[in-house]
Amino acid sequence: MKISVIGGGPGGLYFAILVKKAWPDSTIDVFERNRADDTFGFGVVFSDQTLGFLDEYDNPSYESIRRSFAYWDDVDVHYHGSVLRCAGNGFCGCSRLTLLQILHERARSLGANLHFEHEISDESQFNDSDLIVAADGLASVIRSKYEDSFGTEIVTRRNYFCWLGSTRPLDAFKYFFRATPHGIIVMHAYQYEPAKSTWVCEMQPSTWEGFKFGDMQEHEYARELEKIFAEELGGHKFIVNRSLWRQFPEVKNKTWVRNNLVLLGDAQHTAHFSIGSGTKLAMESAIALFESLKQHEDIDAALAAFDTDRRADVEITQHAADVSLAWFETMDEHWDVEPEKFAFQVMSRSKQITYENLRLRDRDFVAKVEAGFTRAQVLEGYALEPGTPPMFAPYRLRDMQLVNRVVLSPMAQYSARDGFPDKWHLVHYGSRAIGGAGLIYTEMTCPSPKARITPGCTGLWNAQQKDAWQEITDFVHAQSPAKVCMQIGHAGRKGSTGLGWDGMDLPLRADNWSLVSTSALAYRQESAVPAELTREQMAIVIEQFVQATKFADQANFDMVELHAAHGYLLASFISPLTNRRSDECGGAIDARMRFPLEVFRAMRAVFPTTKPMSVRLSAADWSPGGITEDELIRACELLKAAGVDAINVSTGQTVSDDKPVYGRMFQVSFADKVKHRVKIPVIVAGNITNADQVNTILLSGRADLVALARPHLSNPYFVLEAAARYGYRGQFWPKPYLSGQAQAYLIGEREAEEQRDIQIALKPPSHQIKDHESPIEPGVPVEPSPYTDD
Repeated sequence: MKISVIGGGPGGLYFAILVKKAWPDSTIDVFERNRADDTFGFGVVFSDQTLGFLDEYDNPSYESIRRSFAYWDDVDVHYHGSVLRCAGNGFCGCSRLTLLQILHERARSLGANLHFEHEISDESQFNDSDLIVAADGLASVIRSKYEDSFGTEIVTRRNYFCWLGSTRPLDAFKYFFRATPHGIIVMHAYQYEPAKSTWVCEMQPSTWEGFKFGDMQEHEYARELEKIFAEELGGHKFIVNRSLWRQFPEVKNKTWVRNNLVLLGDAQHTAHFSIGSGTKLAMESAIALFESLKQHEDIDAALAAFDTDRRADVEITQHAADVSLAWFETMDEHWDVEPEKFAFQVMSRSKQITYENLRLRDRDFVAKVEAGFTRAQVLEGYALEPGTPPMFAPYRLRDMQLVNRVVLSPMAQYSARDGFPDKWHLVHYGSRAIGGAGLIYTEMTCPSPKARITPGCTGLWNAQQKDAWQEITDFVHAQSPAKVCMQIGHAGRKGSTGLGWDGMDLPLRADNWSLVSTSALAYRQESAVPAELTREQMAIVIEQFVQATKFADQANFDMVELHAAHGYLLASFISPLTNRRSDECGGAIDARMRFPLEVFRAMRAVFPTTKPMSVRLSAADWSPGGITEDELIRACELLKAAGVDAINVSTGQTVSDDKPVYGRMFQVSFADKVKHRVKIPVIVAGNITNADQVNTILLSGRADLVALARPHLSNPYFVLEAAARYGYRGQFWPKPYLSGQAQAYLIGEREAEEQRDIQIALKPPSHQIKDHESPIEPGVPVEPSPYTDD
């Protein structure tokens, strides 16, 4: 087998090592544009997990790398003069040049041919090769040449960053946050060799422009940054090495393969430096490509398998990196929070590290964060015992007192007849109330028959429906401390459709009713075209919402929410994708908010001032031309001024061809933005599946209430089980269930302990050099371990 590798970075070199080790008779040539001793940047970072992979696949190079690393276990967050340390992280730093030297020596020892100062712009010279690997970096010439074939997408992110070095020794990975007259600057800093450390400087565009760094030479902005971080440097200086200002490019490709040509490393994918290094991702992809070759004799089949099998891991990493870098792009929004909360946000920003994960790593760190949360609660007038998990903290909106922060998210049941809730609804809502949720949301309930999504949707347009709802609220109030929120909404152009399990979003097979909307635009190709609402019809709709709100109060609901999300009637006024009006209700965001605000104000006027009201919004349309971030914030500001007590943050479902970006807790970043920019309480839902995630969201201060939908469908007693698992004794249990409480806590605490044991067992072992081991000179491979088969 003959293989040509274009690019001699860590990914290409490691692939060459693995191939020559497995198939000694193969011919493999690596072509690098730079000299052997050239490198740009300073250090690279690997986790214990990645080092474990390197040990498994090539022990000699692993040993050389491991003994050249500076190892640390702690992460320090320096913020507003305080330092919070989180232990148990297990990372290593190494000089990039040292890493390359180690890989050079190992590749040569196995018989790979390394060619330096070879610029390859045309791969056709390797037509006799069985496989061509384009590992030629971020600015890949080969990828650019075939970008249409690869489906290359490069998105340039907002923040500016540059890589600097220093002789300042560091005993932990450090996040140094500094406020300046032009904005916040953060240094991501770590040691990679004795007396050598990497400092990645990052800031928002307004800060970079304010300092005029773009007009300076390297040595000039290095001196300016030395002044800003003089305390952190402790008399040391910054070192530059092509320390150019850049904005991070997110590289994605729909396919990594073209005939016998495959992309690898930064040519293939990038991931923001805030969650590790591109080097790690490149070397792990090299392992995956090697594994595909091992498992398939045919190269075409091997490349197809690599393109498929490796993709999920890469996309998970890229998504986590995207979430992480998005936090740094908005770090100014969190600048005034308490130090403990800020540090927890930094540690949990990617959503891969959570409350329970951090408790396992460093219980003292989490205890400090919990203590800060408790202090803030007490200052706000809440009684909270120290050590109480955040999900069990009380919360207040106007005069409504919630016993915990867990919400049953509104979920359509499609089980009503003529709008009437029945025994199904009584059991559905009642069981979740006695199951411990602090706030119970109804499904979207409609103020008129033609406002329904389906014939199975609940309504609140007559007194008989009001009485049926009151039977449910009376049960909830009598049997639990839970509060109940009536969500009222109008389907608009998304109405007159089949039940969720029988033609969802498709028109009814018979007996369709006429539709109205903001503009005469059908939701789907199969949908009926709605009539554009006139001002006279708007007045009727407002009166219908008002009457439903009065009925909600009479039915003893504790709270009312106006549904203005998911492409329903009011949402279609807000989104520019669905509002094409040329009158006073169309155009800029203030005009598009006119009618939703009129509806809300009319509802607020007839609902008791002691009871809260919220509005549900779609914070993103997940479609080009949809609502912008600034429009979202403006809409929330207008709602807050109108008397809205909380925003229930959701996304999407505005248009039928939207392309949402899902992931765990995927709507939290939107809620976080609304909470901190508008200074209003927020409720968040969206792929939140367990108590650990609930506590992570609350402890980081990214939302005030957390709504769960599907977890409550499969487990009405989600909250009771979580209380038992955490050993929290303050949770209400219904008297008929008290006989099962002791057993639940016994089982819950045992399961929690077993889970901790499993997590500890699965934690990658430390690769730190032991006292009896000695470091080696960079670039000199050690003998392989006698316990490997190399």
